[in-house]
Amino acid sequence: MRIFGGAIFILSAIIAAIIFLLPEPEGFPILEYHQVTDEVLDPDFEVYNVPPAEFAAQLDYLQAEGYTTITLQDFMRVVHGKGALPDKPIILTFDDGYADNYKEMLPILEAHGMTAVVYVITNEVGKKNYLKLDELKDMQRRGIEIGSHTADHLPLTSLDATTRLNQIRDSKIFLEWSGLQTIYSLSYPNGAFNGDIEKILHEENYLTAVTGEAGLNTLETNPYELYRVHIRKPRFGLTEFKFRLWKAKFFAKVRNIF
Repeated sequence: MRIFGGAIFILSAIIAAIIFLLPEPEGFPILEYHQVTDEVLDPDFEVYNVPPAEFAAQLDYLQAEGYTTITLQDFMRVVHGKGALPDKPIILTFDDGYADNYKEMLPILEAHGMTAVVYVITNEVGKKNYLKLDELKDMQRRGIEIGSHTADHLPLTSLDATTRLNQIRDSKIFLEWSGLQTIYSLSYPNGAFNGDIEKILHEENYLTAVTGEAGLNTLETNPYELYRVHIRKPRFGLTEFKFRLWKAKFFAKVRNIF
């Protein structure tokens, strides 16, 4: 049994080394954030919170590495031949629509001259600890793209066809009828999606959707299956953040093999 276990370890190490030595993959990362605050609202979800000082340090690092932030709308303009991507594009996304995205995240982002995409659970808008409509409108005016995270954050693949459609359609209608500019992008709750859901998105005039699967994106990536790497509350500072960026490249390399 030990011999078998040792052989598996050696084989895994060889495969990892081969992948590591492969050429750098093409594409750019999309980062998945949630909260940016020093306040712990729910201990069970603390892992999804990046403290403001850590977030600022991460943006400092991205700037030093030459990254330029774009939105999903910027990306789709390039897909349709209306412009070109910067040399090192990156997209910052924030799920759920927490109030700290306006109070904490936005000032740090603007201080770095960066932009982002904020995905909103529309039935939480205006509730305690969540963004208000006037804040969402102000964020849009200041260059932040607002997207849908559905009406109730239910895993779409677990719903019947009618409920699934309503979750996708109602969230878009609510935001647009409330005075926001057209909503073009959706973040799949819990990363759950399939071909039937992508068909609904197309029919409801969404242009993009982001998953929870790590990897890099190119102009040829399915716009309804865009890869993201999750940025959790760091335990090891920038070292962990750099590892998350590397993880996106690693999975891109793996997909190139298979």
